[in-house]
Amino acid sequence: MRIITGSARGCRLKTPKGQATRPTSDRIKESLFNILGSKVYGRKVLDIFAGTGNLGLEALSRGAASACFVDQATAALIRENAVHTRLQDRATVHGGDVFAQLARFEQGGASFDLIFCDPPYHKGLFERALTFFDESAVLAHDGILVVEHGADENTMPELAKLSCVLNRRYGHTTQLSFFQRKAYLEEADI
Repeated sequence: MRIITGSARGCRLKTPKGQATRPTSDRIKESLFNILGSKVYGRKVLDIFAGTGNLGLEALSRGAASACFVDQATAALIRENAVHTRLQDRATVHGGDVFAQLARFEQGGASFDLIFCDPPYHKGLFERALTFFDESAVLAHDGILVVEHGADENTMPELAKLSCVLNRRYGHTTQLSFFQRKAYLEEADI
């Protein structure tokens, strides 16, 4: 796994031993960032269930203003990868439970322009995250939420404020779903 383009182009990321983490493949990551295009530059990024930090570090390499990473098991590895890619000055890493950290962000009034959510598949975590972001201001009014989930995970929770604006399937294992606030979509297009 490597950073595809930008200031850290070609840097290989360390991955944890074992099968507990399922990093986003370079092919899917490239497709994701092609879809986002210039919407990454200057953005404040949140990468939850961050694993290796792959998505947030790619965003930093492509010009995101800052990235905040949250993962219970791999915070030390994300810090190592941030240093290795020389992106540590714009990276903040939090360990511990993702939902507890999201609650702290909400209480502190934190807001992010671009959020990557890549939880383990088939555990109900992407649905829980969607419900949180639907009810919270942690996703900025004009922000984009990208959720990576299993190809067979098609049941979305009832969302009052978020709308799925794009869904792409990759093989038999993965989907990317892009969400934005309905109120913002009435004002502008993605």
